[in-house]
Amino acid sequence: MGLRAQVRTRDGWAVQHAVVTVTDMTGAQVLRATADEDGAVRTDGSLQAGAYTVIVTAVGYAPAASTALVTASGRIEGGQIVLARQGGVQLPPPGAWSLDPAHSSVGAVAQHLGISSVHGRFTDFGGRIEIAPEVGRSRVDAVIRAASIDTGNGMRDKHLRSPDFLDVERYPEISYRSTGLTPAGPDRWTVHGELTMHGVSRPVDLDLTYLGTGPDPWGGTRAAFNAAAELRRDDFAMNYNQVVQAGISAIGTTLRVELDIQAVQGEALPMP
Repeated sequence: MGLRAQVRTRDGWAVQHAVVTVTDMTGAQVLRATADEDGAVRTDGSLQAGAYTVIVTAVGYAPAASTALVTASGRIEGGQIVLARQGGVQLPPPGAWSLDPAHSSVGAVAQHLGISSVHGRFTDFGGRIEIAPEVGRSRVDAVIRAASIDTGNGMRDKHLRSPDFLDVERYPEISYRSTGLTPAGPDRWTVHGELTMHGVSRPVDLDLTYLGTGPDPWGGTRAAFNAAAELRRDDFAMNYNQVVQAGISAIGTTLRVELDIQAVQGEALPMP
């Protein structure tokens, strides 16, 4: 029967295409196999009775090694082999996390004249993440000051703050509140939530990637994420549409929102 095993992450995801190598006590390789899409390793044949070393490797993960004893059955029952993500990339500890605006960015990209892109960012924002013991029940709440839009052009920024677009006098805040979380891979989730902008609330999903957790220079613990979403301006009653030659709109109707977020463990940010 050779080898039977399942290769998983600590949070239960299959490690696809992990490589399992078995060596005898002289260091000679006697078996090598690759995990399938479910993280399963199955080989035929049999091994001689004795002690063997089982080594599991995968790109992006720290290798794992263990000793296995083969009896007269001629097989190794490896059970579940757990790999740690390289660099200690494990899910953040449960509890409250505070967004750190100084080390985060909230950006948006829109088409301009149908041939290029205009990049902008919001410079004043904050929020809170609550990591639940069952990660699917985690929550995020964030608020952006609409008037903090910055595209690098004062005249354009003034227009974006006007009633044609964000109308910051009437609607000073843009807010996002999550309503659920669906796993999309070992380090990826779809965040379901409600975005309120320009006085209109709409469901918006974020494609979220978790980048890892680690200590910072100020004695805190940080978690990093990036996320993206596609928005349509007219979904939020921003219908301004100057048309230039050949029927081309000056500003595209679709925005791509790009978020790079650092959050610090705790209810408040540490002082640098």
